Amino acid sequence: MPTEEELFASVDALLGEEPQLPPPAERARLREAAGITQARLAEALKSSTQTVKNWENGRSEPKEPRLTAYQRLLKGWAAKYPAHGAPATTPAPAVAPAAPQSVPETFTGPAAPGTAEPETEAAVPVQAPVAPAAPKGPVRPATSSRRPARKRVVPNIAAAPYQHGPLAVLDGDGSAYGVDGIVLDCPATTIVELVEWTLKESGLGAPRLHRYGKDSDPLIVLTTAAAVKLGLPASLEDRRGLRLAEDHPVVKQVLKAKWELTKRGFGPWARIYRKAQGRDRQCVQLAILPWDALDTRSWPGVTEEEMAPADIARVLGVYAQRVITPRGGTAVSGLELMTALRPPTRPVRDEETGNWVQGHNPGSLGTEPVPPAPPEARPEHPVVVGSGWTGGFVNEEAYQWTRDVDLLTGEEASLPYAAGLDMNAAFLASSARLMVGLSEPEHFVRPKFYPKVPGSWLVDLSHIELDPRLPSPFTPSGKRPEGPAWYQTHTVAYAQELGYNVEILEAYLRRETGAYLDPWHDRLKTAYVDTLADLGVTKDLTDAEFLAAMEDHKQTDPAMAAVLAAIKGTVKGGIGKLFERPQGKDYQDGEEWPAMKRPTWAPWIRNAVISKARVNMHRKMLNMAKLTGMYPLAVLSDCVVYPTASASPLDFLPYAESGKPIPGAFRLGPTPGLAKLEGVQPMTWAVDLMEQGYNPARHIKGDGHDAVLDDGE
Repeated sequence: MPTEEELFASVDALLGEEPQLPPPAERARLREAAGITQARLAEALKSSTQTVKNWENGRSEPKEPRLTAYQRLLKGWAAKYPAHGAPATTPAPAVAPAAPQSVPETFTGPAAPGTAEPETEAAVPVQAPVAPAAPKGPVRPATSSRRPARKRVVPNIAAAPYQHGPLAVLDGDGSAYGVDGIVLDCPATTIVELVEWTLKESGLGAPRLHRYGKDSDPLIVLTTAAAVKLGLPASLEDRRGLRLAEDHPVVKQVLKAKWELTKRGFGPWARIYRKAQGRDRQCVQLAILPWDALDTRSWPGVTEEEMAPADIARVLGVYAQRVITPRGGTAVSGLELMTALRPPTRPVRDEETGNWVQGHNPGSLGTEPVPPAPPEARPEHPVVVGSGWTGGFVNEEAYQWTRDVDLLTGEEASLPYAAGLDMNAAFLASSARLMVGLSEPEHFVRPKFYPKVPGSWLVDLSHIELDPRLPSPFTPSGKRPEGPAWYQTHTVAYAQELGYNVEILEAYLRRETGAYLDPWHDRLKTAYVDTLADLGVTKDLTDAEFLAAMEDHKQTDPAMAAVLAAIKGTVKGGIGKLFERPQGKDYQDGEEWPAMKRPTWAPWIRNAVISKARVNMHRKMLNMAKLTGMYPLAVLSDCVVYPTASASPLDFLPYAESGKPIPGAFRLGPTPGLAKLEGVQPMTWAVDLMEQGYNPARHIKGDGHDAVLDDGE
């Protein structure tokens, strides 16, 4: 017989057990029975889609606090959707819902072969009691059939205005493919009808990302067939202006209906709007695929030739949910995301009238452009031309450096490999907790240097002599400075960190400062990490598993690979848009240009991001030299090439005896700021390029595609 002590120990063990979950297959069945996607469940549990997939295929188990919440959800679904027999009845809620969200009817057609008929639609939180409108158009859950099974619902746009997601891809048959497999019937035959259907009946759009911001306007993506059906040409003849002629019938039709177009006109990313009445916006964004709205460099594979409309909707929908509803190219979206997360205004009370008015939102760039200091501009800027400035300019750009081939040692030249390491989203990593100036610059003569004060500093760093096998941290070329020059704070602070005295000659500083890019960094970092996880590259992998996962992650899911590329393009392009220079052959120095009139035209912020990224790169290279004795052959922005005895970074990166990476040097991993293997080539190949004056880092991938300088342009 067991003793009392043994029994108590057994009971205590039971009490200490974690909540029990149903088997993985049952978890998936319950979720599907409830009509909830893995992405939606992940959002509810503040997790990633890949994590939910892992729970449902048995690869991993949830941990607290998600475990108890997940168990509670599964128990609720199990009561409603038992494995056998009719659904169990559920008690009436204590408080009746304010308004019904959808009244599903019976299917008017059979489900596609091999697919289960969908359950009723999930309820959407309502804002106020609203009488349901008459049915305008059926919503259809997408299946593998060309004609998906229909499901009619009573739309309730006023109560739940964005119930069908941020966007839809319209084909020539009037099917509008949205997120999570939804398909809407769009009866529009003209652009004007499409705009009115989108605003009144589609239920498309997205809520604001900040309490003081604006909701995202609905996006309709037109396939070639849809564009032609609506009266648009299949190709855009004006390849320079990228817009329809003002006398085109569609443009005249839009204007006749009292709608307006932005100054960009009717181009690949057309915005059609009426001036807002109070808080009600009337604006629809169109993206026209046959007019190259989606640049294949930022959206690889997202073309009509390679993806069906439903798949394009999936790619753009995930991007919209994780980043922002696209408003143009990824560079434009990157800039729009900054403003959406740091709105320029907020409601403030007028002390004289007591009324609420729009006032400056602290921490934002405001509603008016802030002028650059002369050294933060370029020769063509009115500030420079008008003042006759000749004092030089800040030159904070990404690295383009190749070591002098004469500095290679015989031992290095005899090594078999040249291995390239690439920093994940280096500019995104450097934007974290980055203090930048937000107000107008003020000029100071011989001020004391403060390493935590963002600004532009004139200082002579030419006396600093470092190992020539490393690039200089003070210039993009990696060459030693030749005299006094303007630098951003991080560059000067790094000279001080290396132990050198810095004497400032002049400075331009700003009194109002803030971590303007923090929410932008946080949202994009989460999007980047979650999308990599969808591709099987998760943070819990060992370094060896990480390298293996990265080898074929793009083939795991081409749609998610395209989302990942778009996120990278959003980072790079968004930073580049902070300093957009004039375009057009007719431009004259001293004239204003459109980009500089934006409140987000802030070259000093771009300087800060790139300066910090370049300094971070040098610090890691310096630590690598100290820890391993290895020196780089070349650097291109965030890619560095080393001569190595092994093709695997596991053999040449510094690890402690415990097996953990040594802090300070390059480390492998999926998060921004960590490294991945960019490519490996024979050492003889690298030396040959160096002798010809080429940068091995540009070609280290060896896939026929040269690396593009990741300088934020």
